[in-house]
Amino acid sequence: MTTSVTVLGLGAMGQALAAAFVRAGHPTTVWNRSAGRDTELVAAGAKSAQTVAEAVTASDLVVACLLDHRSVHAVLDPVTDVLAGRALVNLTSTEPRGSRELAEWAANRGIDFLDGGIMAVPPMIGLPGSSVLYSGSRELFDHHRATLELLGSAEYFGADAGQAALIDFALLAGMYAMFAGFYHGAAMVRTIGMSAEGFGQRASGWIAAMTGSLPRAGATIDSGDYSKPFQPLDFTKAAVEAIVSASRDAGVALDIVGAIKNLVDHQVAGGHGSDSSERMFESLNPRAV
Repeated sequence: MTTSVTVLGLGAMGQALAAAFVRAGHPTTVWNRSAGRDTELVAAGAKSAQTVAEAVTASDLVVACLLDHRSVHAVLDPVTDVLAGRALVNLTSTEPRGSRELAEWAANRGIDFLDGGIMAVPPMIGLPGSSVLYSGSRELFDHHRATLELLGSAEYFGADAGQAALIDFALLAGMYAMFAGFYHGAAMVRTIGMSAEGFGQRASGWIAAMTGSLPRAGATIDSGDYSKPFQPLDFTKAAVEAIVSASRDAGVALDIVGAIKNLVDHQVAGGHGSDSSERMFESLNPRAV
């Protein structure tokens, strides 16, 4: 039987989620706090609910994609009586502790709960490359997996409802740091007349090539053995100092490369200059002795 689905929240991502369910032929009910965002979805076959309670009672599976953790409570606290006994998937961007709090909140009210982190932008939903990370109720995940995979590949990370959010935010941290590095480079080359777009065309291939080494770097970190460097910290220190100097000469702020320099300097000052550059990780999350 086709699962009926309710989507609460019709921002750009919520609309994309609902559209994926509608395209697959699932009876889909949508609700949004402000009116007017469901026009295209209704035209495509979705049903518009006037109240949250109406939306929740319409479906077997309820998907929340709201603004933040506080908004999840604002929307769902008043309807816990009708949510009881139903399956709730939270795809709102929520901090791990917020996901765990929601899991406890749901358990105390008889609500089956699964938390998810969306690794995609709205236009990617339902297409190859889109993935959603899940943690929380294994039973809910297994039962509704086929429906959830309409959004993207679905991977389960365990009963701790905060794990998917933590992995989500860790991946986003890497992404934002990467973009910040690109912005710094674009600021440097602007001083010689190169456009940010032109620099982006050069940087995309270079960065893509470099990311292939991430699993190897991760293996070095996991081992805790930094004695066989691919690139030693002394070499990285010299390179980063040159970048800092060139940036300063170009009038570019050091907020980004200065932070990298601090990590390198801390490890070199600790006597680890001959160790692998991956040892910078130990300044971020020191290994328990």
